[in-house]
Amino acid sequence: MSNAVVNFIFALIQVLTFAIFGRAILSWFPGGSDNFIGRFVFEITEPVLAPLRRIIPMMGAFDITPIVAIILLQVIGQVASRLT
Repeated sequence: MSNAVVNFIFALIQVLTFAIFGRAILSWFPGGSDNFIGRFVFEITEPVLAPLRRIIPMMGAFDITPIVAIILLQVIGQVASRLT
């Protein structure tokens, strides 16, 4: 893979990781997703989290899909770095 593609993958992984983390933080606050930033973060992260929610069951009242998504993104980043 070329460096440009790998750099793009790393940048995308970082943005998605921060967005998923931000979404988790916003979920702690009432009305956290009722503003522009909350809706934007939801739109960015939902395509990553929705397929995982179909596979991973809820753990009581806790949704662990953000943790799993971040781990998967980091694994994808590691695999991409080894392909260069």
